[in-house]
Amino acid sequence: MSPNIQWITLFWMLFSGAAMGLAYDSYRVLSVQLHFPRWTLHVLDLFYWCGAALFVFRMLYVSNYGQLRFYVFVGLFLGVWLYFLFLSVTTQRFVVMLIKVVRYFIDVLIRLFRLMVWTPIRLLLKLLKGLAIMLGSLLMFVFHVVLKILLPFWKLTKWMLKPITSRLRMPKWLDKLVHSAVVLWEKWFPKNNE
Repeated sequence: MSPNIQWITLFWMLFSGAAMGLAYDSYRVLSVQLHFPRWTLHVLDLFYWCGAALFVFRMLYVSNYGQLRFYVFVGLFLGVWLYFLFLSVTTQRFVVMLIKVVRYFIDVLIRLFRLMVWTPIRLLLKLLKGLAIMLGSLLMFVFHVVLKILLPFWKLTKWMLKPITSRLRMPKWLDKLVHSAVVLWEKWFPKNNE
């Protein structure tokens, strides 16, 4: 292997080590800030190491067709060490700031949703409920007035048909149904003079 390819491989391994440190810091800060359950940290560690191994071997394959040499491990170690020496604190602060910005934007979106969608829907539902109550009251009033108007005609019809209906026998179930309807009617519309 030529020295040129060896230097390129070393550079890519430095980059891969720094990328591993960046990914590690990012997901650790995320797991602390977002309060992941403790058992998920082990799963995340497993995913991290699997992803890091695939990434490193991909970079190694791109730079020197996957030839594993001692300077590959030196490059990885130096990349991780330089990252944690110079960029770790900055990365952690940046990730925390990014989480705060995302939370702020989510809070703004929730407030906008409440203001522009949820509040008008609630007001519309209250308006429809009030209209339904008012319409129901109006219909009950009209129904009551119509019944008061038709009551004399009903009494006249009943008086005229009394000779015929006095000879008819009503079935017991129909008699109970009429009695229940009368009791319900008197409960809903009590007479005003009592």
